[in-house]
Amino acid sequence: MRYQHYDVFTDTMFEGNQLAVFEDARGLSSAQMQAITREMNFSECTFLLPVEAAGTDIRMRIFTPGRELPMAGHPVIGSTFALADLGVIKKGQASFVFGLNVGPTRVELTWEGDRLSFAWMDQRTPEFREPVSPRPAIIRSVGLDPSAVDATGLPIEEVSCGNAFVLVPVKTREAVDAADADVPAMKKLQSAFPGGHVGVLFFTMDTRDPNVTVYSRMFAPSAGIVEDPATGSAAGPLGSYLVKHGLVHRNEMRDMVNLQGAVMGRPSRLHMRIEEEEGAISRVQAGGQSVLVGSGQINLRG
Repeated sequence: MRYQHYDVFTDTMFEGNQLAVFEDARGLSSAQMQAITREMNFSECTFLLPVEAAGTDIRMRIFTPGRELPMAGHPVIGSTFALADLGVIKKGQASFVFGLNVGPTRVELTWEGDRLSFAWMDQRTPEFREPVSPRPAIIRSVGLDPSAVDATGLPIEEVSCGNAFVLVPVKTREAVDAADADVPAMKKLQSAFPGGHVGVLFFTMDTRDPNVTVYSRMFAPSAGIVEDPATGSAAGPLGSYLVKHGLVHRNEMRDMVNLQGAVMGRPSRLHMRIEEEEGAISRVQAGGQSVLVGSGQINLRG
């Protein structure tokens, strides 16, 4: 069972978020996919299968070490680059549609000559909900200083563009960097969305970098990920939150950049694009680059 190893949301090897893309997952059971993902011990693995739904180009399943996901950003972006390198996506092709558990998911492609240089993934328009868990419990579970959250004057909200995340605004980059997950406490947090696992993304506008819009970290131990270096499915919710609360200018909405994973030594740049019609968010995209690190195979016969 062959796989390609990519670093995603970066153009530099050994940065970004690691991904294993299994080229041909025909014959694998769900249990085998889950076991392989635990063995790889990356945030996610993807498993490519023949088309199942009209209007899609390929079927793909996504697993974390703890569970299968309906959709996720870094697996989609990384798998797009893998399919381009494998020749499944043809040179110069403008778009590609994945069949995910959440439904058809379109990716826009940008090329430099014969090389795929950037991919934009469509996500659902956002749904905002009041968190079920109390504000103090959320703040305490991720090890944040409550005063650093309160100083923003902004709400904690749970937002979904296909996957739900609790978004916590923080005043300074130092406070974000100082956070330390209380794993048992985080596993007790509840989602406002049915069946949602609770990932908490906490962020600050205090980036110290003119090329970065927002600086963040994300903890999700209930999905088997204590900290994720790049969370593409949280990029849409984060960009939507920034737009909703007026934290970015209108001319920035076309390409906001989230720097995530820096504390882990795996800096990742996740691009966010939000469009509005008559004051309402009408389109959400998350984008980025990926770099091939290596390839290998899993021996299923032992």
